[in-house]
Amino acid sequence: MGDYMNDSYKNRGMFLENILNDSNTYYNSIDKSLIYKKPTPIKVLNVTYPSNKSHLIDKAVYSNISTLDYNGIYRGKYIEFDAKECHNKTSFPISNVKEHQIEHMKKVIKQNGIVFLIIYMNDEFFLLKGEDFIEFINNTDKKSIKFEYIIEKGYKIKESYLPRLKYLDTVDDAYFKE
Repeated sequence: MGDYMNDSYKNRGMFLENILNDSNTYYNSIDKSLIYKKPTPIKVLNVTYPSNKSHLIDKAVYSNISTLDYNGIYRGKYIEFDAKECHNKTSFPISNVKEHQIEHMKKVIKQNGIVFLIIYMNDEFFLLKGEDFIEFINNTDKKSIKFEYIIEKGYKIKESYLPRLKYLDTVDDAYFKE
């Protein structure tokens, strides 16, 4: 059971990340956007060479803190967002978003960029605008956001075949509606 728990924890978030990567590949291929997953910055500590044609990084550490998972351009605007899976049915723990990520979200907002969280919770996908997330944490001392708040303030994202997650339609609703 211990190995299952470690694998489960290690791959936490991969479901949503894979769907977003597929969606971005589609969106980028039809020139609807130019959005990519940012690589996690690492510092290589040890490399082995199992054969003449390959090498294996067998020890590395995070080299510095990263910001949000995805960034790029959409409709002429800078866009950045993070993907969060939440297995709690009633609330989203604020601790899922690190302090340096919150500070980065504030900076994107200050520069008039588009910034948000995509939250997968209760088998549904939601876009929560960075402005609403920041307003919530600035006006409460609660440690989590109730699911009802996400339903009320967030935007439900539709699934489809291509793209798998129609999140740019939701960005249009959240940021480009008059």
